[in-house]
Amino acid sequence: MKKLASLFILFTSILFFQNQSISAEKPKFLETDWTFKGLFGKYDRGALQRGYQVYTEVCAACHSMQYLSYRNLAEPGGPEFTEEEAKFIAASFEVLDGPNSDGEMFTRPAKLSDKFVMPYENVEASKAANGGAYPPDMSVLAKARKGGADYIYSLLLGYDEPPADIKLDDGVYYNKFMYGNKIKMSAPLSDGLVEYNDGTEATKEQMAKDITTFLMWSAEPHLETRHKTGFRVIVYLIILSVLVYLTMKKIWSRVETKI
Repeated sequence: MKKLASLFILFTSILFFQNQSISAEKPKFLETDWTFKGLFGKYDRGALQRGYQVYTEVCAACHSMQYLSYRNLAEPGGPEFTEEEAKFIAASFEVLDGPNSDGEMFTRPAKLSDKFVMPYENVEASKAANGGAYPPDMSVLAKARKGGADYIYSLLLGYDEPPADIKLDDGVYYNKFMYGNKIKMSAPLSDGLVEYNDGTEATKEQMAKDITTFLMWSAEPHLETRHKTGFRVIVYLIILSVLVYLTMKKIWSRVETKI
């Protein structure tokens, strides 16, 4: 028993010190107000449209979104561009199609049914263009990373000068929110990098919030529907509970208690 107790104490001590070291290494994520969090959370349409603009002008050169189609931009619950706007957006990109009647491939303007255009032909081409690092697909990134939206938002704003005891190789940058604090992607955002169509000031914080909101929607496009359904279920269960309670009271009121 003494050996078991000693092993238990040793094991719990190791876990404790591991958690302490992890918490010391990992700073707390930056905090911001997300409109999509909470029971009644919903996406900010303006933020989604601005986020798509940031993705197109900043992120799309390296990162794909292979699970999104241009028609999704006009669907309820998303950025809600008009159908004409979505068609115009799609037509500004060219996709490879075919073969035609001559057996040859050809390019054409994208349609609503087409997937988002990929920046590279394949994974190996993307690695070759980025020094061996693979830019991850961003379609479900907000759900695939621990910390979700808070992690992505913090990562975009977490670039800093490395401490004196950390040495970085060429093409590697310091980010206090990245696992291991080293990242091959240079800081993607800077004040005024894009000119928002709605006139919003394009600060780093604003762009980081907008693109994160867009990525959250792409990863969970039915969030608003799920919230509405959950609220209705809760109301239904409350009403049902009240009815069951009243029914029970009425039934048992007829039963005489014997003393």
